[in-house]
Amino acid sequence: MSVNVRIPTILRTYTGGQAEVSADGATLAEVLADLEKNHAGISARVLDDTGKLRRFVNVYVNDDDVRFADGLATATPDGAGISIIPAVAGGC
Repeated sequence: MSVNVRIPTILRTYTGGQAEVSADGATLAEVLADLEKNHAGISARVLDDTGKLRRFVNVYVNDDDVRFADGLATATPDGAGISIIPAVAGGC
């Protein structure tokens, strides 16, 4: 399954500046593994040391937050759009 992954600005150093890349995989875990294979270092910014999604990184598959779906086991159908969005904090 080929999907399109939107890469946030902060992670584009791993994709040669590309804002969107293609990846293969039937689940989010497989897609992230394919991203790591083709863009070494990116998964360490998305996954923690135990292999789970980092708390401050939100991932959406076709506009659905994977934390409320099946997490890394979330299906990624052919042509799906995946967005990786780092959480932003701020305030006074």
